[in-house]
Amino acid sequence: MKKTNYSYVGIALIILVFGIIFIPRIVDRIGQNDITRDESRSKNVSTSNTIKTGGEALSFIEINGEAKKVPAFSFVNQDGKLISNKDYEGKVYVLEFFFTTCPTICPRMSKNLVDIQDSFNGLENFGIASFTINPDNDTPEVLKAYAEQYGVTNPNWHFMTGDKDAIYDLANVGFNLYAAQDDEAAGGFEHSGNFALIDKNGFIRSRTDAFGNPKIYYKGIVSEVEKYDEDGAEQEITMLKEDIAKLLKE
Repeated sequence: MKKTNYSYVGIALIILVFGIIFIPRIVDRIGQNDITRDESRSKNVSTSNTIKTGGEALSFIEINGEAKKVPAFSFVNQDGKLISNKDYEGKVYVLEFFFTTCPTICPRMSKNLVDIQDSFNGLENFGIASFTINPDNDTPEVLKAYAEQYGVTNPNWHFMTGDKDAIYDLANVGFNLYAAQDDEAAGGFEHSGNFALIDKNGFIRSRTDAFGNPKIYYKGIVSEVEKYDEDGAEQEITMLKEDIAKLLKE
């Protein structure tokens, strides 16, 4: 027999021995769930769209060493019902400040929130909180028409109105989300275009940036379809959806 044939026989024997010894062990480990057979490392929340989660847990926003919680609030919603922060306990929710006659960023923010609403359709533990900064105009009836105009279906999406000073205090002090009446601004008001993300226990949560600092809020103006704003900054709606899904699994 030629030398090369001996080599082939040797290789065949090694493969045979490997199969006899190791393959049964591998099969046994799979049967005992020692080897994971998931196609992806990401875990998904059950939503109408597939939204990936994974990675590190979202950070808490800390002030003076304490995790920042949503301040207590109580306002009337579009159905004339009194809604407080307690109505959101046990729910993950997104929070914004807006007004119905806003001619600039509010329509874009509302459309993005409807997109988020539809992505988590049917989940009882997900909600949205929208506070008007123009309560003199935005009565429950006006807010109801606005909600219907944008196709709001989530029963936990409350459009709230009430005492102007209390709303502005909630925005500027409670969340540091800027809101102000300004006669020179388009529509007569100015406000932040960011969304806050709240967990089931009422804590403000977010992911961290490349330096380990909390991002705190999510840009609410640019849509997933648009991808980038006029300055080249990337949209954060996808990020927000991923982080909502992550909190829903906590």
